[in-house]
Amino acid sequence: MSDIVRTRFAPSPTGYMHVGNLRTALYAYLLAKRHNGKFILRIEDTDQERYVEGAIDVIYKTLAETGLKHDEGPDIGGDYGPYIQSERKNIYKEYAEKLVELGGAYYCFCDKERLDKLRAEQEAAGETHKYDGHCRHLTKEEVEAKLKSGIPYVIRQKIPSEGVTTFTDEVFGTITVENSTLDDNVLLKSDGLPTYNFANVVDDHLMHITHVIRGSEYLSSTPKYNLLYEAFGWELPTYIHVSPVMKSATKKLSKREGDASYEDFIAKGFLKEAIINYIALLGWNPGGEREIFTLDELVQLFDIKGISKSPAIFDVQKLEWMNSEYIKKLPLEEFHQKALPYYEKTIKNPNVDLLEVSRLLQTRISKFSDIVPELVDFIDELPEYSTDLYVHKKMKTNEENSLNSLKAALPALNELNEWTEESIHNTLFELIEKLGIKNGQMLWPVRVALSGKQSTPGGGIELAIVLGKEESIKRIKKGIELLENK
Repeated sequence: MSDIVRTRFAPSPTGYMHVGNLRTALYAYLLAKRHNGKFILRIEDTDQERYVEGAIDVIYKTLAETGLKHDEGPDIGGDYGPYIQSERKNIYKEYAEKLVELGGAYYCFCDKERLDKLRAEQEAAGETHKYDGHCRHLTKEEVEAKLKSGIPYVIRQKIPSEGVTTFTDEVFGTITVENSTLDDNVLLKSDGLPTYNFANVVDDHLMHITHVIRGSEYLSSTPKYNLLYEAFGWELPTYIHVSPVMKSATKKLSKREGDASYEDFIAKGFLKEAIINYIALLGWNPGGEREIFTLDELVQLFDIKGISKSPAIFDVQKLEWMNSEYIKKLPLEEFHQKALPYYEKTIKNPNVDLLEVSRLLQTRISKFSDIVPELVDFIDELPEYSTDLYVHKKMKTNEENSLNSLKAALPALNELNEWTEESIHNTLFELIEKLGIKNGQMLWPVRVALSGKQSTPGGGIELAIVLGKEESIKRIKKGIELLENK
């Protein structure tokens, strides 16, 4: 096997990039790059029934967007192609027939009717379904006669009936299974395509994969893979099985149940950098308290020893927190460009300074889809509102003192030559001191008058900057009018 670390990501093209799949790709990428190795993309499309048109493009797009650049693959080539399993059909047939010669597999001519009957009998007897080896002991002459007569066949793995198979996994340690519990599973189907159980072993060997990272659901199948390696006389790869990503302690994430894929998170306004950062920490710990890492930093820190045996719980709130940290670090202009499509759905007033809206929102949202109409619709147009909003127990405001505050604020703000956060702040706080009132007794009425809402992103001073002087003065006059006519 190669001295260079070679890992692979081998997804099935089923239409979307599940969080668990992306994590597997990330770990394979990090391990390869940590050791200056190669990261290979292979498309496993032997299960044609699950194939979704356009799904391979989704895989390419996701890897490109997230920065998980592969060194070899269907789109860029390499020394060990083809990198799409359906294009390697002849290779699998050749190796399946070779395995028969080596005594590690055999031709099986059982038809569907016999296999269905066998299954029904075993289920009725309460037994685990397992092929009974009916064709295992056919003579060479019998096999040749059946092949010559054109009887459909599959090629099955010949599992030793006695003894044990032991292997070591870097996460789960040494695992031993009784060979008698393993099934003579199909390696090559009657249509000439391989099963996953055969194709992944042949491909990993021929592509010189040194480290296999995959989900722990494949732990139980690994002894069968090892028996294939042994039958061919091939060197085993290093196994790294990772526990699943769970929705809760008892429930896996499921696309069918609406659990998000990578594309879904992007559509909800999460940043790709935050998604990758969060997924890296799902079941892997770099040590220490730090949680925010760039992809390059993850490469430098990644170590198999940090991978946990325990399933990882996907915590959307934690992802939102992490995403908010990434959003805060964006240059304002970049945040603004990403926010514009969301503003366009709500804010129609051409006089509103949208850059100021971005300045207001950047530290207050956890994802861009938080920019919903309810958050910003008052910016476009002052909604109809009740004077009850001016009554706030904590701020010690009522309709009467709110009216007094707005009446004092109106001329003072109107006289400002410079409409800046500093000038508005100084003006209002000078009035607070002059009138001998609490801060909230001035700032709350201004906030309500400018927004017509009880809850807003930012206080009255920030809203005044977003709305501009003319619109702010107009709204304060409206607030005075409403309170006077109460």
